[in-house]
Amino acid sequence: MSHKTLRPPRILSINNYNYRRGGSDAVFIDHDLMFSRNNWDTALFSMHHPKNNISPWSKYFVNELEFGHSYDIYQKIVMSSKVIYSMEARNKLNQLLNTFQPDIAHLHCIYHHISPSVLSLLQRNGVPCVMTAHDLKLACPAYKMLNDVGICEKCKNGNLFHVIKNRCLHNSLTVSSLVAIESSIHKLFRIYKKHLDIVVTPSKFFLNKLIEWGWSSSKLKYIPNFIDTTNITPNYDAGGYFLYFGRLAPEKGVDTLIKAAINSNVRLVIAGTGPFEFNLKSLAIDNKNISFVGYKSGKDLWDLILNSRAIVLPSEWYENAPISILEAYAAGKPVIGANIGGIPEMLQDEITGVIFDSGNSNDLSEKLSKLQSMPDHEVSSFGRNAREFVLNNFSPERYLNSMLELYRSLGVNTK
Repeated sequence: MSHKTLRPPRILSINNYNYRRGGSDAVFIDHDLMFSRNNWDTALFSMHHPKNNISPWSKYFVNELEFGHSYDIYQKIVMSSKVIYSMEARNKLNQLLNTFQPDIAHLHCIYHHISPSVLSLLQRNGVPCVMTAHDLKLACPAYKMLNDVGICEKCKNGNLFHVIKNRCLHNSLTVSSLVAIESSIHKLFRIYKKHLDIVVTPSKFFLNKLIEWGWSSSKLKYIPNFIDTTNITPNYDAGGYFLYFGRLAPEKGVDTLIKAAINSNVRLVIAGTGPFEFNLKSLAIDNKNISFVGYKSGKDLWDLILNSRAIVLPSEWYENAPISILEAYAAGKPVIGANIGGIPEMLQDEITGVIFDSGNSNDLSEKLSKLQSMPDHEVSSFGRNAREFVLNNFSPERYLNSMLELYRSLGVNTK
């Protein structure tokens, strides 16, 4: 029996941030914890950041790199090179691999900060590479297929000049040009397609969209996200307000939601902050039915969810697989969701909630009125259906079994 079979299987998880900055970072952290609790040896590779979780692997992390920071000309040159191909990340990962030889590497968001420089190193060390596509960066240089006009797929034909023309990143000519160059080089040398064994998509929509943009279906695997409902006690009582929680940015469609709430005369609570906050508050000014409660997390957020009538996702961009839907379902709350991106596949219309036409305030107003006037016991029934749906389709056990099956298909001994 070889030495390899005498030890637990080993997984290396890689992501730009090692704290719960957003949904993708939460999946990265929870994925690592899941495998650690299932008796795998685990290691992390990430970027230094003041908010990072404490990790025994942090000595191998790359130096912090943030586009929003001020850099002198030399630092900008160094930053630009790291975005395209970070030798620092490659060298530091090599040091980690001298200590920890994984059986599988699972990557999440590595763009710009870590860069794909680590992929060929892992391949050279015989480590299969899986990446979860939390966004559309593997197709669209600007991640979102979105610009100031709305949904944009102009780069599908391979001409990335549109990124520069539309200043798709931070509305900055410099940053957009850099990212266009980065993506052009990566596409030219097929860095991701050549070195990734499998790309996991949490939504069927993302899987199909990547195929449309030139990815082979053989390289893609649909595995939905999960939520641990163990410590979430649902409240099926129909509350008196609708709730939006999340980032206040134009693509989230909160302006459409506010217009619909005013038109349908329902109570709306908005939890979150973001660049569009002032505009949204101006839109809702003097309306006593609409409350902005700021950023909420932990128990404060769960209290808002549990006491709501329904959660609203009014998105106007290609959402992937919003964790907020799973959180709503776990709490026993129906969802009113826009028919865009991966949202519709997570909703059972008239069973776990209702679907409306994205960007259509009149249609959303009708759906808000529908759930407002619906008898409480029917709203509760939607909530019970939602809870059952999340238990059956988005459980940790289902996620773990799907991942183990995938890893085994790549030759990993998972026992």
